[in-house]
Amino acid sequence: MTTLSADREIEHLMTLHPKGFDLSLERVSRLLEKLGNPQDLMPPVIHIAGTNGKGSCSAFCRAILEAQGLLVHTHTSPHLVNWHERYRLAADGGSRLVDDATLAEAITRVARANDGQQITVFEILTAVGFLLFAEHPADVVVMEVGLGGRFDATNVIARPAASVIMPVSLDHEAYLGDRVELIAAEKAGIIKPGCPVVIGSQPYESALEVLVDTADRLGCPTYVYGQDFLAFEEHGRMVYQDQSGLIDLSLPRLPGRHQIANAAAAIAAVKASGFEPREHAVDRAMATAVWPGRMQKLPHGKVVELAPPGADIWLDGGHNPGAGVVIAEALAELEHKDPRPLFLIAGMINTKDQGGYFTAFNGLVKHVYTVPVNFSDASVGNDELAARAEAAGLSAEPVSSVASALMLLRDTWKDADAPPRILIGGSLYLAGAVLAENGTPPT
Repeated sequence: MTTLSADREIEHLMTLHPKGFDLSLERVSRLLEKLGNPQDLMPPVIHIAGTNGKGSCSAFCRAILEAQGLLVHTHTSPHLVNWHERYRLAADGGSRLVDDATLAEAITRVARANDGQQITVFEILTAVGFLLFAEHPADVVVMEVGLGGRFDATNVIARPAASVIMPVSLDHEAYLGDRVELIAAEKAGIIKPGCPVVIGSQPYESALEVLVDTADRLGCPTYVYGQDFLAFEEHGRMVYQDQSGLIDLSLPRLPGRHQIANAAAAIAAVKASGFEPREHAVDRAMATAVWPGRMQKLPHGKVVELAPPGADIWLDGGHNPGAGVVIAEALAELEHKDPRPLFLIAGMINTKDQGGYFTAFNGLVKHVYTVPVNFSDASVGNDELAARAEAAGLSAEPVSSVASALMLLRDTWKDADAPPRILIGGSLYLAGAVLAENGTPPT
């Protein structure tokens, strides 16, 4: 008898169904009805959308709720190394990635219920999440949107405990529109009549107006960053403030000023959902929350060993102009505290604004090495990507791989110079490949 394997089950689905996204709720709703509508049997759901920051918000929400002693399921998308990363199941002492046997069995059941009808693999895997979360006990579900909001497969949740919209900027224009107002309208599709809405820090006033107008029209209690709640750094601490007063907290473990705003949105989301967190639980969450592949420091591993001795290596899968800005700001903070020459090893896919991403690093990066993203057939060629970086005002050259770039730096770096700081970024595909090769996948 052949043992079920989640990877084999998903590979089989990939051969049967089209790749990518086909935004609609009809197919996933039909499938969920055959499964007994597990989305209606789950614990209360915190539903999170946004162009950037939704993964960090999910991580902070989970950390706060678990520090409170609650059992938490979490759905995130995409994964970096293993499909299992998309599903964390609640457990005493903290949630765990779903084990292979449980995931494979759930995939098999969902695929059997679909019975070969037209559907995307993402829709099947979203239904798998609903099934897992309905059948395993928990107090709350933290659910991240896959793409957009209005027609995302997760948007069959009728009455979320709270809908959260993180920063909205340009990305996935082919699916969501080429203006931030249009993209905001798609994200606002997760807002449900009368259900609480938390709106994180928004870089565009026009996007904020769309989100607030939608929430008002649907009669939702609404909490807006900068108006109803906010957070800031003071004397090496994070101060969170809302109508209830001030909370003095540890700074978020996740680096970058943007994470203070992301953490604030998570605190507001947990409170809006009715899970009033104790101050010590929030403080513990700030100090313990992790989110792999987003400004993640790589202190050791097979990839790190190829770099110049003492190099300060960071990994981030951010891939749009908005992400470029907050990553550059985080690196500028590091430069202020610990000055080092900064190098960028970048790989990107052709659906992203490469020039917009690179522009954020102008005046900050000493040199860019561009690499192919070998795990995506949409990879931009390293020669073309180098040209995009140079057009954005950066010094750049193409190389064959991340390993080649690190070894080139190692071979040319002078011992008398300060060890460099290196950012590997531009694509979640690239971030996942680096974590896998480095021997440090998410756990």
